[in-house]
Amino acid sequence: MALETIPFDAAKYLETQADQAEYLTDVLAAGDPAAFAHAIGVVARARGMSTVSRGAGVQRANLYRALSKDGHPEMATIIKVVQSLGLRLAVLPAEEAKAI
Repeated sequence: MALETIPFDAAKYLETQADQAEYLTDVLAAGDPAAFAHAIGVVARARGMSTVSRGAGVQRANLYRALSKDGHPEMATIIKVVQSLGLRLAVLPAEEAKAI
């Protein structure tokens, strides 16, 4: 008998804004731009893609496409979405970032 599994969806576990910010920070620290864009999409799904798309001023279908694993969103889109999530991006000196 084969073991049945279901796909893991991180969006189901990112319940608070603090959880979402920590998740995005960890993914960004890994240094993979595609993974970060996808992680923003995961957080947007956790919040509700329609709400985030309205707040960012980006059509929902375009947001799904841009924030997919194969998407390549423009920096302007990333900034709009992060702001719509009530979060902000920050740049820290490397030594300070290691302490976080």
